[in-house]
Amino acid sequence: MQIYLPIAEISLNAFLLLGLGGLIGFLSGLFGVGGGFLMTPALIFIGVPPPVAVGTEANQIVASSVSGVLAHWQRSNVDFKMGFVLLIGGLFGSTFGVWLFAVLRSVGQIDLVIKLSYVTFLGIIGALMFVESLRAMRRRRTAGPSRAKLHKHTWVHGLPFKMRFRRSKLYISALLPIGVGFLVGILAAIMGVGGGFIMVPAMIYLLGMPTSVVVGTSLFQIIFVTANVTFLQAYANQTVDVVLALLLLAGAVIGAQLGAKASVLLRGEQLRILLAIMVLAVCAKLGYDLTITPADIYSLGLSE
Repeated sequence: MQIYLPIAEISLNAFLLLGLGGLIGFLSGLFGVGGGFLMTPALIFIGVPPPVAVGTEANQIVASSVSGVLAHWQRSNVDFKMGFVLLIGGLFGSTFGVWLFAVLRSVGQIDLVIKLSYVTFLGIIGALMFVESLRAMRRRRTAGPSRAKLHKHTWVHGLPFKMRFRRSKLYISALLPIGVGFLVGILAAIMGVGGGFIMVPAMIYLLGMPTSVVVGTSLFQIIFVTANVTFLQAYANQTVDVVLALLLLAGAVIGAQLGAKASVLLRGEQLRILLAIMVLAVCAKLGYDLTITPADIYSLGLSE
């Protein structure tokens, strides 16, 4: 059943979109990730223009993040003070990112920047995750789980404007979480992701937050950052396709529940290495598409 997507200006099979949403939702529930860094490339692969894929996926992340925050809030696993400080940087970063998105689109370079961003970040994150998972599996076979400290005190802990975050048991400079939030806000605007795949490691290893409150706090600020991105993308760039977002969300809700149930069948390091392989595969496909010679070397385009 073909359905016309008014903002993307293409027709796609509705069952394909529902299935894609279900698949990414399943992977999100299985691996415990937002799925934006998988969904956006998948939309590009099936023909959705990269700017529309980015703007629409940011819209979907809002809904899934709200559900996640409520679950963590019930377990008191959200540091709201830290979340608000992260949000300050995130709002500034996402606003700047949408402005940069518009500038790059006006000069015809946004498609290239989106794909290069994914190749770069997916390649780095996937490789690090793959290596860490192999080490964890090797430790399990030999000496058991590592007892190494998650973070060390460095020069960044001597920065001014320190604040006390009682829920996270931290006394650190507010500049650190503001900086992390700013970077993730830019990524949310340019790549259409919540940024959890960068924020969560930064909160653990750079800020030194307890793992128990990291995910809930990250999701809390992601709600407002991606909502800001969605509004600004729709207003300034007209790249949010509501029809596409609703179809993907419908499939993702069901898929996420199935994935969460399936996640208990594998150990943590097994899940991470599977996710790393998938991330590297997506990175390789995007990299290949960037390097192959196009079918039509010359084309005519109408300026907007």
